[in-house]
Amino acid sequence: MKNARQKIAISSAIVATLVLATSAATAAGDKTKPEKCYGVAKAGQNDCAAGPGTSCAGTSKTDGQGNAWAYVLAGTCKKLVGGSLEPKTKK
Repeated sequence: MKNARQKIAISSAIVATLVLATSAATAAGDKTKPEKCYGVAKAGQNDCAAGPGTSCAGTSKTDGQGNAWAYVLAGTCKKLVGGSLEPKTKK
């Protein structure tokens, strides 16, 4: 249980850092374009695309939900655990 909590805390910190970095770059007028990264948003913290029957942002039900995305700096999505540039489907 302790390891799972540590992993969640670390994942949350990484996502928060990337979101803040994206916001800061955009606010500073940096031309770095953010990209949609599927499977990295925490539950309720997605930017959009959480599936049918949702109103969009903040509607993901689980951490790392494959059909919910969050904006990250271009080129960083594939470096994140679980990150994908395309929606993930359940297998």
